Amino acid sequence: MMSAKDSKAAFTISTFDFTSNIKETKKHDDEYDPFAYRDQKSGTSTRDAFLHLLKSSLGTGILAMPMAFLNAGIVFGLVGTLSVGLLCTYCVHILVQTSHGICRKIRVPFLGFAETAEKVFQHGPLSLRKWSNFAKQFVDGSLMATYYAAACVDIVFIATSFRDVINCDLDLNWHIRFYIALTLIPCLFIGQIRDLKLLVPFSAIANLFVIVTFAITLYYMFNESLVFDDKPYIAKASQLPLFFATVIFAMEGIGVVMPVENSMKTPQHFLGCPSVLNMAMLIVVTLYATIGFFGYITYGSDVRGSITLNLPYGAPLADAAKILMALAILFTFGLQFYIPNDILWIKIKHYFKPKNHNRIQILLRTIIILISGGVAAAIPNLEPFISLVGAVFFSLLGIFVPSFVETAFLWPNHLGCFKWKLIKNVILCILAILALIAGSTASIIEIININNDVPENIAQCHAYE
Repeated sequence: MMSAKDSKAAFTISTFDFTSNIKETKKHDDEYDPFAYRDQKSGTSTRDAFLHLLKSSLGTGILAMPMAFLNAGIVFGLVGTLSVGLLCTYCVHILVQTSHGICRKIRVPFLGFAETAEKVFQHGPLSLRKWSNFAKQFVDGSLMATYYAAACVDIVFIATSFRDVINCDLDLNWHIRFYIALTLIPCLFIGQIRDLKLLVPFSAIANLFVIVTFAITLYYMFNESLVFDDKPYIAKASQLPLFFATVIFAMEGIGVVMPVENSMKTPQHFLGCPSVLNMAMLIVVTLYATIGFFGYITYGSDVRGSITLNLPYGAPLADAAKILMALAILFTFGLQFYIPNDILWIKIKHYFKPKNHNRIQILLRTIIILISGGVAAAIPNLEPFISLVGAVFFSLLGIFVPSFVETAFLWPNHLGCFKWKLIKNVILCILAILALIAGSTASIIEIININNDVPENIAQCHAYE
């Protein structure tokens, strides 16, 4: 998920309901060019779009990649990371390409993710047209669930980082759930910010903290001896679903793709070869594979849900990295929280009188943050939680929905020779469902089997004294 949140303030998104800001453009020519009706003055440049997409995909998920390699093995991890990277890139490609196609068909400049699904169903096969509103609500609901679930992961990460440092340095034995409760206090305040402009400074500080943390982490990783002999080339079959779920969680940034593309002055540069998408994902996959491979080689079976949590206990530089990363996640919590709340508020605000909107929003945000904290306290283990979120939400949004929507748009006469696009998309949908079932099952079993009641870091602390 999470992993897309750091880019949300880089471009203005007052609402994810793009169709509310679009009027269908009337044009009698056979060829309608949606790009010609984009905002050429205030739009995002190709370079900035590249940086936004790169930053959205290079979030904190990269820190979970060594854990993914633990569940894959060194050879399968490299091949699997490359394969998932290609798959995610391809699914983004077909989603954007389908969005361009439906924009030409209905003559509008741009559409968001949910609106693309809605319009494809609305103007697609007759049997699907009655499901157009369901398609929009499904995508919106999945986006909200994804970001809320990622917020729960963030709370666990922040609490775990502070627990490891404070318990070790002060020789305490406070439980992780106590730190989750403490983490909710600043989250309750940051989560009330509704203006993206006010969140930009937090994002800028967080980006600085992330860079420093990466530098410290790389310093420790490459200062350790690299041991290859005890690492399997491929892990047990029962572990592989956790690998795919973790990599999908770390790499998938489907929720931010359409906002980036829609904000571009020259959206023609988003797809193609070379292109914004291809170049950004090439860098992303390379960095993810590098961090995952060397992080696993360095720490082996002891690797944790974030590589920062493997840094030495009690070492000032390592403690600084853990705290800075926790603060970076905390400072971007408002951005993470902004998107699902914006979608939710658009859907429900008409039920309340305008004079009560402010109070309702405060109450709503408070309740959601408290529920997120409750979920985090119920599953306070970072490793299986990340895999569960990746398996359930990102497999649906990142793979299943783009494949299904493209099929509906091309049906029935544009599916290629021997309907190869239909066959290809059926395979992708099956893979997404299998990833969902296998990944979520393995993650839930992992959650059940973990003993949540024994804080593990005290003994580890003394090992570094």
